[in-house]
Amino acid sequence: MALFQGGTSLRILHGLPRFSEDLDFLLRAPDTGFNWSPYLKVLTDVVSQFGLELEAHPKVRMDTAIRQAVIKDDSIASQLDLSFAGRGRPKTIRIKLEIDINPPAGSGEATTYLDFPADCEVRHQDLPSNFALKIHALLCRGFLKGRDWFDFSWYVSRSVSPNLDLLRSALMQAGPWAGDETVHVDGAWLKAALSETIKRIDWKEAAGDVRRFLRPAELKSTALWSDRFFLAKLEKL
Repeated sequence: MALFQGGTSLRILHGLPRFSEDLDFLLRAPDTGFNWSPYLKVLTDVVSQFGLELEAHPKVRMDTAIRQAVIKDDSIASQLDLSFAGRGRPKTIRIKLEIDINPPAGSGEATTYLDFPADCEVRHQDLPSNFALKIHALLCRGFLKGRDWFDFSWYVSRSVSPNLDLLRSALMQAGPWAGDETVHVDGAWLKAALSETIKRIDWKEAAGDVRRFLRPAELKSTALWSDRFFLAKLEKL
């Protein structure tokens, strides 16, 4: 039905050393009539077994900052308010839950088995496909998100090559290259496009965005963030 993808999937399945606040999925095939209400009902019931209370808000009732993080207009999104009791007053965690119901063609997938909090099978995007959609976000997102660049550095350090067929499909679907069939997405084009983007970034602002998602050990690397740092990363891609 759907594949787990994005930053949270990378942390859970591949050990990405940063925290996340989103749960992102994409359908394995386009389905504009997809209704996720039954899945939210199951999710709410399962979460309640662990003593947590879950409330799902539709896109129109999401907090502005969370709603603005939704990249595609043709995706379904909800805000999950997860409440739990601890010392003192009950606390609430807000999570953006988004599923792309019109995914670009060409995604690869994989299976991982988890044993916490119970044995389960997780279908998810493979790393090259996840990387491709991350690059699409780097090139097309309408605002600066330092987490994207932290993830980019992580992918490069693991020698992951992006799924260029998927990247081209995503670029044709949304962003400044949408519908431009003349775009030839290969390694040279990708490096040129990313190089231009890197030179426009305010790296102090980018580091500020990711700071709250990192432990001190990982936070140190953001002091190096600059055009030169990421252009050097790009050469390793």
